[in-house]
Amino acid sequence: MALVATLASGAALAGCGDETSTVIPPGPPDEPDVPVGSPTPDQLRAATATCGTPVGGPFATDIELSPTVSMCGLRGAVFWTADLDVDCDGRESAICNHMTDDAFQNQTSATDAQDRPLDAVTLPYVVIPLPSQRFDYPSAGIALGTVVAVVYGNRVRYGVFADEGPEEIIGEASHAMAVTLGIDPDPNTGGSDGPVTYIAFTGAPGMVTPIGSHTAATERGARLATQLVAPAALRATP
Repeated sequence: MALVATLASGAALAGCGDETSTVIPPGPPDEPDVPVGSPTPDQLRAATATCGTPVGGPFATDIELSPTVSMCGLRGAVFWTADLDVDCDGRESAICNHMTDDAFQNQTSATDAQDRPLDAVTLPYVVIPLPSQRFDYPSAGIALGTVVAVVYGNRVRYGVFADEGPEEIIGEASHAMAVTLGIDPDPNTGGSDGPVTYIAFTGAPGMVTPIGSHTAATERGARLATQLVAPAALRATP
């Protein structure tokens, strides 16, 4: 149920390179679609265990709930822990349409190289709230195309920030992201109450093009996540 807006920055990002999309199978926990040796869920949860530097919030995970979720700052990243509501917005398909999703919108904030909405069924992506006094994502070094690590249970998956949601709500990702995490991807009845941790990598190092390349997002995300959990003396200089 993301609130969609078209941004000039999204158009600029989408115009870089040719677009590719791959259907990502769910895969069992012991066969992740991430590089061998990448940080484990427990390592990433340890790195995000405390909110040392609040940078945004509070947000609610659903419109009827009280706002309790903060966004927190790390070196080169912003993270939050919430639920996961399934976003089916974007290119209409047999899986994502007005009949299967009560809140379906045939748009995404980011578009592909042909200026088409992205496909929630094939592209693992994350929703971030629209800029507001709670949190202004451009000021935090986040843009459409930013790589986001998503941690749930014994899985870590990587995607991109590709759609904007209501400014007061947090905790949403695409149908494809839910599938890769082993979460029920039904946009009306699926999702998870969590905890789901989202880690958005900030600045130029966190950007990936083309925005529809899940392979590029996974490779970039795994590398940045490795730096995030490394001892301070071993971290690369941004």
